[in-house]
Formats: sequence, structure tokens, C-alpha cells
Amino acid sequence: MNQQQLAKVKSGQGFIAALDQSGGSTPKALKLYGIDESAYGGDAQMFDLVHAMRARIVASPAFAGSRVLGAILFEMTMDRQFDGIDAATYLWEKKQVVPFLKVDKGLAPAVDGVQLMKPIDGLDDLLKRARAKGIFGTKMRSVIDAANPQGIDAVLDQQFAIGQQIFDAGLMPIIEPEVSIKSPDKAKIEELLVEGFLKRLDALPEGTSVMLKLTLPETPGKFDPLVKHPKVVRVVALSGGYSRADSNVILAKNHGVIASFSRALTEGLTAQMTAAEFNTALDAAIEGIFRASIT
Repeated sequence: MNQQQLAKVKSGQGFIAALDQSGGSTPKALKLYGIDESAYGGDAQMFDLVHAMRARIVASPAFAGSRVLGAILFEMTMDRQFDGIDAATYLWEKKQVVPFLKVDKGLAPAVDGVQLMKPIDGLDDLLKRARAKGIFGTKMRSVIDAANPQGIDAVLDQQFAIGQQIFDAGLMPIIEPEVSIKSPDKAKIEELLVEGFLKRLDALPEGTSVMLKLTLPETPGKFDPLVKHPKVVRVVALSGGYSRADSNVILAKNHGVIASFSRALTEGLTAQMTAAEFNTALDAAIEGIFRASIT
């Protein structure tokens, strides 16, 4: 594991950009970016367009390691290039931004109020390829909709088992059990999650560490025990459907938690903007998220 990257992720000031929209979420991301589904035909063209959006973001002068600690990539992005350079290499060498990779293959149907991850076939090979490409860590997402202890335990057991496999392969796992912001049980879910996390973190083998990506909590400071846990490198927050303005307000109340926003980062950016308009808008977005992350 790259120690310089680890030090940056662990103690640097800034946030992690989530640029990992995948097959299911790409049409919506493109629509928000001002590109309607009628503008492209088929997946290949769709992924070319979203890659162009990502390339425009990372190439912007506003996007740099002084405020952006890391970026999470979709597998197809890892295999592509930015400005003629492999994506992960470009991020680190040109921007001083630590590269992460989304490794999950989507969600299984809901059971016990949660959606586990689908099986990640070929994970060991993907991890080897990611390391060879210069990827530092990974991200994988489950979803929790209800305060069902059995379901929450199943999510955490799956996440920690695969997280150990990822850590043993030399990469830093980001464990992401997203809690639906629409759930009426959200506060209770967070109570159960923190308890479940602490139990499993305490049981991790000596020398193992993880990162956590969590929905912004109902109660400020709810994740303090996780932020302070010696086996947690960093706690990052997803916007989960909140607007950027609301996300920043909530995030700023949670000291020690930093952003890892996707839609809230790109909110307001469009393909039709001039370079100057795009860079100005992205700079304002990054500055707002950065400020909320360093409280």
C-alpha cells in the first residue's frame, strides 16, 4: 500500500470525489449534466459521454489534491485514460488525488429491509489489476431501508468479509452501507449500525484497517466513536439525495467526517457550459464541499 497516499487519506484536508456512476445510474447522471437519453444510442456511446464528463471534471484547474484527497472510479474508467494517461496514474501524478475503485456489481433484491451486494465474481483478479493500475483503495455499496437487526447484521458481515479480502490483497477497503434518507427508521438504523460497526471493528485482526462511507446522520456527532476508532482510517459521508447545500450544512456539524459526494459534487454542471463557466461552477462546488469537510 502506498504510504504517501495512506498518509494523505488519513490526515489530509479535503474530501473524496465519487466519480463512479455505473450502468444503472449513468443515464440519470448524464441527464443532470444536460445530455438526454435521446442524444446517444446504446451503452458504448453512453459510457463515452460519461467518461468525457469525468475527464472534463478531473482536467479542470479546480480539481486538485489541495482540496480533493481522492476520487472513486468506475471499473471502465480505471481502464481508460485522462489526457492520454491511465486514469489512476493521471489522478495521482498530475493532480495528487488518490485513486479508488468501485468494485461491487450492484445490489441484490431486498430481504429483511436491506439490499446486500450481488456476488463479486472475479474479485481477486480485479484487485490484482487495480493494484497494477495504481489504485489505492476500493468502494462497495449496500443499502439499508429498515431497522431490521438481522438485515443490518447481514450487510455488515458481508461488507467486513469482503473488506478483509480487499485489505489482504493490499488495497484499502471503503465499506459503504448506505442508509436510505427516506427511511422512517433512519435514526434507529444509525444506532444499530454504530453498534454493529464497533463490534466488528474491535474484532478485526491486528494491523487491519478500513474506511467507512456512511449516509449523513440524523444526529450530529453520531459517528464520533467510528471517527475515533484506531482501525478506521477515515469516515466519509455520501450525500444520498440531499442537495449540495443541505449536505454541506449537515456535514459541517459532523466533525472529523469528510465528504464523498457524487451527485452533490456535479450538481449544476452541464455539458453546455463554456470552459470558463464550467471551471467557475466546479470551483464553487469544490470549495463549498471542502469547507464543510474541514470543520
